[in-house]
Amino acid sequence: MKTVEYHFFVEDMSCASCVSRVEKALRKIDGVIDVSVNLATEKATVNANSNVKLDTLMSAVDNAGYHAVKITDQQMHHKDVDKQASLWPIVLSIILSVPFVIPMLLEPFDINLMLPAWLQFILASIVQFGLGGKFYRSGFNALKALTGNMDLLVAIGTSAAYGLSLYQLINGHYDHLYFESSVVIITLILIGKWLEQRAKHQTTQAIEALSALRPEMALVRQGNQEVNVPIDQVKVNDIVVIKPGERIAVDGIVIEGSSSSDESMLTGESFPVTKSVNDVVTGGTINGEGLLIVKTTAIQADSMLSKIINMVESAQAKKAPIQRIVDRISAIFVPVILVIALVTLLFWGIVYHDWQQALLHAVAVLVIACPCALGLATPTAIMVGTGTAARQGILIKDAEALETLHNINTIAFDKTGTLTVGKPELVEIDVVGTETPEQILSIAASMQAGSEHPLAKAMLSKAKHDNYAQNITSVAGSGIMATIDNTEYYLGSLRWMKSLNAYFVNMDDKINELTGKGYTISFLAKQQSENQVVILALFGFSDVIKPEAKNAIEALHQLHVTSVMLTGDNQQAANYVGQQLSLDKVIAEVLPQDKANYIYQLQKESHSEHNNLVAMVGDGINDAPALAAADIGIAMGTGTDVAMHTASITLMRGNLYLIADAIDISRRTYNKIKQNLFWAFFYNLIGIPLAALGFLNPMIAGAAMALSSVSVVTNALLLKRWKARADNQ
Repeated sequence: MKTVEYHFFVEDMSCASCVSRVEKALRKIDGVIDVSVNLATEKATVNANSNVKLDTLMSAVDNAGYHAVKITDQQMHHKDVDKQASLWPIVLSIILSVPFVIPMLLEPFDINLMLPAWLQFILASIVQFGLGGKFYRSGFNALKALTGNMDLLVAIGTSAAYGLSLYQLINGHYDHLYFESSVVIITLILIGKWLEQRAKHQTTQAIEALSALRPEMALVRQGNQEVNVPIDQVKVNDIVVIKPGERIAVDGIVIEGSSSSDESMLTGESFPVTKSVNDVVTGGTINGEGLLIVKTTAIQADSMLSKIINMVESAQAKKAPIQRIVDRISAIFVPVILVIALVTLLFWGIVYHDWQQALLHAVAVLVIACPCALGLATPTAIMVGTGTAARQGILIKDAEALETLHNINTIAFDKTGTLTVGKPELVEIDVVGTETPEQILSIAASMQAGSEHPLAKAMLSKAKHDNYAQNITSVAGSGIMATIDNTEYYLGSLRWMKSLNAYFVNMDDKINELTGKGYTISFLAKQQSENQVVILALFGFSDVIKPEAKNAIEALHQLHVTSVMLTGDNQQAANYVGQQLSLDKVIAEVLPQDKANYIYQLQKESHSEHNNLVAMVGDGINDAPALAAADIGIAMGTGTDVAMHTASITLMRGNLYLIADAIDISRRTYNKIKQNLFWAFFYNLIGIPLAALGFLNPMIAGAAMALSSVSVVTNALLLKRWKARADNQ
């Protein structure tokens, strides 16, 4: 049966326990295959059979005590947080708390400014049931579902302090009121949630920045007119005019004009890229100084920018494997805390016969035990890590790939187009006769004028010619022949030259040298006499190694990553490249269909010896099976769509240094996850015993709980300072 992926927002979640409950409610629906709910983005992602309807899923969320909201076009990639980040409840709560806090601070100095009991009651009631009403609503919904969440703990804790104060007030014990505890706790938690929401908003800035690149209008040429058209109405093959300085509206091919394009927001490439006829341009990038006429090749939904946004969003929505451990803990967290609070109450009440203090200690336990930080620890780090990587041109498909990448210890490289530029260049000319290299090049280029053959293009880019060759004839699989000044010339392979009985003059050593380097060799010869063909020159063509390749491999070595090259080249040629790049291992003469088998072999060796993982880097269609077989597939963005769809990570630039950068950001992100989880557990492991033993005032507990969530998100935001080292190479 066909499957569908649904996305919608879930409001009113406050902690990891809420996430667990929403996921549990959705999984109960027949036909639901997989569920992932992200506390940081407040988004649910559900994979289900096509017979499952979105309304059914949203109803299940509502019945669980939360509020499901459909995603509008304007919210496709991030949720508007302005409402949740509203400041006025915080300001009002602070104002109402000040009359409680100031007398409390002055009390040690024998200054009594405490408000009359009835005024304390009024102010506390406004905070408790007005500004703190959300805790009651959320806590009540949790109780209806026979579970618990952070809001339930806050509601019970503050209600206990408020109820004790009200009891004392009714019985005339005005010196033993604890309204300040409930008021200050609620105020501190509201401040903490506001700061947390503001910090969470910063974690979505990568998506927002990418979304902001979407142009709203395009200037489309219709007949003799140029008309502004909404971008979603532009069709494939429409002709779009891009003026100097404008944002390029569509993905397309330049058919007129020349300019440069600033692609830094999409690829991380800091230098403008030259664009001329037949070059590809990407929607969202900025045109430079020239006018470009572009033929549209993809509609908005299929554009490169949309694919990038979808990939980043998908990575941020999915859960990392480590989060599953947190989810299991969160599912039992609140019930355990309620039991600890009850034991604390009974212990202090029965042993010390001071039920007022017993209740306050139990309140402190309830308030400090916040599973919110646990729920935010992993997703915030994932969001910032993937967003930061995307800005540097590293697209990570999902959270599992980001987490897995840090454990890579072996990387296998395809050669052509990955370690090399991917197109041949003329790098060697060995002239045998009396002609100069310029004359030789002119003759050879004249014979190949207009040819689309890769070797011809390489030669034409180096030579000047006068187009004086005549009677040009292509000999299939061998080369070309042409007449110049009544002389017959031949340009082609060694095998063809030998079949022509061409005369070679001491060229064996040179041929062996270039062949050993993996060069493609071509010869220029002429008809010296009726029975004699003479070699005039030898041309050596090489797929040049990328300039940053050697440093990129060295960067991997510094990260203790083993480098392997898989290539179809002969062993001698492969070894030459391996030596140039200082590769750890070279596997040559590999058929495309066998690359995946070699990946499996590398995995077997790596897993057994080091318990580490293997990545594959490639750019072609023939690399797709190996990319899929590897623990992590890394595709070069300059390669084919098939490779990019198969891989877990796509490098938007062809810069190999980004591979080391991708591993680096993965390791940094994973470290942030571990740090966040440490702090989330640390607050509880230290705070709960202190509260239970009576060493923690409820108000201090409230401040610590609020601080835990804010510190976790703030720690994750430090990843935004990371910069790719590829820009410095």
